Amino acid sequence: MAKRKISNTLALAVLGLLQAQPMHPYEMAATLRERHKDSSFKVDSGSLYDTVEALVRHGWIEPVETVPDSRQPERTVYATTELGQSEFVRWVDELLRTPVAEYPRFMAAVSYLGALGPDLAAEALAERAGRLARRIEETSAVPADTVGSGAVPRLFMIEVECALHAWEAELAWTRRTIDEIRDGSLLWPEAERTEQGWTWSAPSDRKGSTR
Repeated sequence: MAKRKISNTLALAVLGLLQAQPMHPYEMAATLRERHKDSSFKVDSGSLYDTVEALVRHGWIEPVETVPDSRQPERTVYATTELGQSEFVRWVDELLRTPVAEYPRFMAAVSYLGALGPDLAAEALAERAGRLARRIEETSAVPADTVGSGAVPRLFMIEVECALHAWEAELAWTRRTIDEIRDGSLLWPEAERTEQGWTWSAPSDRKGSTR
């Protein structure tokens, strides 16, 4: 499959918004935040305008109207082109079908969990668990308030449900790992530095530890 000319997922968000109606970039940013899609896409004015320019350059969207604004410069309204529409559908289909390696930073840190030692590792994970729990609690209210009010169809907010499931799974793993560290069932090998480098001995049995 040929490499896509635009791969920034913010472009996907712009194309998705324009499915409903033509918009200018300011309205795009406001709508993304209103629908809490800034948890799925990195939204800031600079990157959004750069993305819009790229989409225009490649013929995926086009300006259709200029709207006067007494407080701001005139705003250009954009709509999708036939090419942009076909690319949008193909892109969504591909992303849903094909898992890709995304290299999350948390996984990178987990791979070196042993470097912290049992106590510091448990402390760091406990802090993360607390933050995850707060995020889940705050985000859980979003679909209920927005979809429940009838303002937005559930399908348009379904990525929030997906994110919640992912965070809940991560929180469950994090809490379980904390318990395993603290009860000693996840053992730490003992490291010793020699002239030849690090050597590892059998882990100490920390079962029964209250640390």
